[in-house]
Amino acid sequence: MTVTLKKEEETGYLGPVSQTHFKASNGSNDERALINTRERRDYRGSSGEPQQPHDADKAEKSLSTLEHLKKHQQRPTGKRTHCCSDCGKRCKYSSDLIIHQRTHTGEKPYSCDQCGKSFITSSHLTVHQRTHTGEKPFSCDECGKCFITSSKRTAHHRTHTGEKPYSCDECGKSFTQSASLISHQRTHTGEKPYSCAQCGKSFTTSSKRTTHHRTHTGEKPYSCAQCGKSFTTSSKRTSHQRTHTGEKPYICAQCGKSYVTSSGLTKHRRKHTGEKPFSCDECGKSYSQSNSLISHHRTHTGEKPYICAQCGKSYVTSTSLTKHRRKHTGEKSYSCAQCGKSFVTSSSLTKHQRTHTGEKPFSCDECGKSFTTSSKWTAHHRTHTGEKPYSCDECGKSFTTSSKWTAHHRTHTEEKPFSCTQCGKSFTQSSSLISHQRKHTQERNLIAVLNVGRVLLSLASGLHTI
Repeated sequence: MTVTLKKEEETGYLGPVSQTHFKASNGSNDERALINTRERRDYRGSSGEPQQPHDADKAEKSLSTLEHLKKHQQRPTGKRTHCCSDCGKRCKYSSDLIIHQRTHTGEKPYSCDQCGKSFITSSHLTVHQRTHTGEKPFSCDECGKCFITSSKRTAHHRTHTGEKPYSCDECGKSFTQSASLISHQRTHTGEKPYSCAQCGKSFTTSSKRTTHHRTHTGEKPYSCAQCGKSFTTSSKRTSHQRTHTGEKPYICAQCGKSYVTSSGLTKHRRKHTGEKPFSCDECGKSYSQSNSLISHHRTHTGEKPYICAQCGKSYVTSTSLTKHRRKHTGEKSYSCAQCGKSFVTSSSLTKHQRTHTGEKPFSCDECGKSFTTSSKWTAHHRTHTGEKPYSCDECGKSFTTSSKWTAHHRTHTEEKPFSCTQCGKSFTQSSSLISHQRKHTQERNLIAVLNVGRVLLSLASGLHTI
């Protein structure tokens, strides 16, 4: 019997595949034959018994060798002969072109029996199904951590070796994954090939578009098994789960400080190096984080793309909108283990915890003064440099912090967003409202004292009469 091997749809061995999980609306006989062949070859040994997870690597190498041989026989010249009629993209294999064309048509022929979610390729479905089963067949020899796919394990392993094999020809920056390099290269070209059908916003990667699309649908498919909280991405859920376990796996080699996420460590490292790789084309100001640059750029454009569905108030960042929404819901998800006080954001909890520990991790190189937050340190540092980066478009006055600039700007717009629930008086700043509310508290205290005095006088008068 002759078995024809078809090119696998995604590189990297995916582990045992059960044919019963697949539901292809238009899967060809070739595709079904491939699944059956793979199932027999990869999931069962020569004895016909199911392979154990530790046999996955061996099976992967065998499959990879056969596939590469077949590819070599089919395309000895290495030319990309299959062209997409929609966008002109060239593919080496016809199977690659078929999969690529689904990004244009939106076709997702492989659906999950458990939740109904659909996918472009059978391999994507297989990976997704592991989110239901919890199966992670690929483990790291170094630390024992397990992964859904071999490619994720490979990328993880490079955190141990420090290997970054993919480098950018333009700036020399290196990456652990080819996908990260491709995404980075688009920062040079400005290419954003993935656009949102709902609002037209464009993105450098399809995954970023998918995440963005959830801001329209409100979908949060990743939930925490411990507390039930849901998230738009699996990475956000993973970070959240570490608030339960206390795990901070990313450690700074320079000072020993540890972080919940790799991005948190990367941002922290820039405090040591002083690196600010993200600069504004309009005013030249540089930032250590890309999202800080995006937020800053909106001070030039006045754009506030994040709108509250409940009250219509708009915000520069999604995090600001999230914080605002909790004012409507009253949700305070982050509580202090020491005193029980609850907070809207994890960063607010972290700041609060420093009131217990007395920790002031941000110190000024100029005068040695220490601060509880980086923002306070930044504002203080500007007293040495004289820098006032926030200028008013109306009158040209400059400020050391964005909050001072915002408060000043309200003197032009006459906006007073902070109002007293007791008397209705409005204020430009929350601090002014707090000061005002103390007057009501003092008034109430004074009235209470006067009432007690009247009662005592009344009692004394009664005793005197007796």
